[in-house]
Amino acid sequence: MNTSPVPTPYTEPWLRGTYSEVPAAGRAVLHALDLAWDDLTKWTSGLTDAEAHMEPLGLPSLGFHLRHIARSTDRILTYAEGDQLSADQLASMKAEKGGEETLARMLEEVRASFDRAAERVRALAGADLNAFRGVGRKQLPTSVGGAMIHVADHTQRHVGQAVTTAKVLRAMRD
Repeated sequence: MNTSPVPTPYTEPWLRGTYSEVPAAGRAVLHALDLAWDDLTKWTSGLTDAEAHMEPLGLPSLGFHLRHIARSTDRILTYAEGDQLSADQLASMKAEKGGEETLARMLEEVRASFDRAAERVRALAGADLNAFRGVGRKQLPTSVGGAMIHVADHTQRHVGQAVTTAKVLRAMRD
């Protein structure tokens, strides 16, 4: 994962010329993770630990989205690799809705998850992206590429929700 500071003026990750050694599908996933990190660090800046656990207007907390982004990235890539979820991954999933971690700790969990994901995506990017992968106990059908790309779209969905929640939290201060 690209750990350099966000460039000023801002250039979206897919236009930075990074990851040129990674095949296009994997590169797109890496760029999506970079964009997610850029957005999360921008919009959580200045929020308090207490705000991160609030559920404004009945929305899921920012903390939920951060935990879910980090942990679902791991789970989806596990399926892409052809494995099933471990007992630890299942327990971790059940714990996403609650927690008392600091905002900094939750962001660190996301960062660490994205760093591990970058290594895994690099390994998957050269694989047969059409190879079958089964998801869950029912072995719902997808492919290596389908699961890998889902990391990007699922992450972006929750980042959008996290950004919205952060904006609501800021607006509630006024």
